Amino acid sequence: MKRQLKLWDAVMLVMGSMIGSGIFIVSSDMMRNLGSGYWLIAVWVITGIMTVAAAISYGELSSMFPKAGGQFTYITEIFGRMTGFLYGWGLFAVIQTGTIAAVAMAFGKFTAYLVPWLNDSEPIFQNGGFKITWVQILAIIVILLLTFINTKGVKNGKFLQNVFTASKILALLGIILFGFLLIKDSQWASNMSFGWNAFQDFGDEVGNDLLPTNWKSISGMALLGGLAAAMVGSVFSSVAWENVTFVSGEIKNPEKNVVKSMVLGTSAVMVLYLLVNLVYLNALDRDGIAFADKNRPAVAASEVIFGNTGTVIMAVLVMISTFGCINGLVLAGSRVYQTMAKDGLFFKSAMENNRHDVPEKSLWMQGIWASVLALSGQYGDLLDMISFVIVLFYMITVFGVIYLRFKKPELERPYKTWLYPITPLLYLFIGSAFCILLMMYRPQYTWPGFLLILIGLPVYWFINRKKS
Repeated sequence: MKRQLKLWDAVMLVMGSMIGSGIFIVSSDMMRNLGSGYWLIAVWVITGIMTVAAAISYGELSSMFPKAGGQFTYITEIFGRMTGFLYGWGLFAVIQTGTIAAVAMAFGKFTAYLVPWLNDSEPIFQNGGFKITWVQILAIIVILLLTFINTKGVKNGKFLQNVFTASKILALLGIILFGFLLIKDSQWASNMSFGWNAFQDFGDEVGNDLLPTNWKSISGMALLGGLAAAMVGSVFSSVAWENVTFVSGEIKNPEKNVVKSMVLGTSAVMVLYLLVNLVYLNALDRDGIAFADKNRPAVAASEVIFGNTGTVIMAVLVMISTFGCINGLVLAGSRVYQTMAKDGLFFKSAMENNRHDVPEKSLWMQGIWASVLALSGQYGDLLDMISFVIVLFYMITVFGVIYLRFKKPELERPYKTWLYPITPLLYLFIGSAFCILLMMYRPQYTWPGFLLILIGLPVYWFINRKKS
């Protein structure tokens, strides 16, 4: 691999991979679970601390193993081939490809704001509940287009990533600025009037949980369950920063630049996320956030800020955001499958580089499977199930920092985790609480994703038996 990515490119990859469609959507569900401006802010702050703590911890591993594959390489080096394969299996099966599909569908749906024909046209094919729409076709075209561009070399993917990430950062800053300057009737005092009292929407008497008819006060264990449920959205909006570790083999001076990019990128994005939510709280009242049309508080806030043109402005912003996010995910994910192939844990053809020094076949495998998930319409359900597993793998990797300090203290560590062992322990504490509460109060978010990963065990045994 040629080292063609500088620190700025790596930071843009971190930020571009993180900022997709989540920040424009998830706050509605978070507000329905907490019903208070204070708690909405608190969850984003907790998620921010958690995310930056993980990035700081990963930095030590990135300096020790500065090669392509990133998190897969760390897990394999520390805990062995089987654990590494299960991570890679989950990444290809749904974590990376499912995210690509979901973000591409978000691109398609927001494009439909500008091109109503996409929404109004009849399905291309329909059989019972399964249907293929033009929005899905557009999503697939975007996935395959960005896959093709990335097969032509790192420079093309890098250029797109830098341009689109810079564009969406500037656009978000504009939304944040005007979200405070142009609001005539601020809802801030109303949203803050609830203080630290938490509420949950239990729907109306016939069980419709999307109508603002039944806010009930919650406390104690019910509040903890609500916090865990709310964090599903904020945590999932804050993942994918580790994608930069996948391309460590192509970053200049990776021992220093990978950790710098993770810490700088995650810190900047979490500040942006917090400020965007402050705009929601300033522009919309509690019901306006919780029950925004189609769970899109960003659109509702943009209408308040900019008037009738707000939906167009927000549609363009989300299109820019999602396009850049897909590019970052496409660019980075293929490097993991290439590294797996070199270790005998993936298709052999995935390890080959083309004349542009990129793993073209690995890119197409990823792009085709992501397209299948977009076509199936099952990506949303899969991502709900896998959020729990993503945090589990983060925890395993962060624990690896502590494990190696005891197991192999003699290894060279060009960068050591800041405030060790407080930083990794802080992440493990918050992550453990999140996972335990989800298992207790939202099992539908936990065991299906866990089972999906366990399906990888017979696949691993088959691969190794065949190899022997």
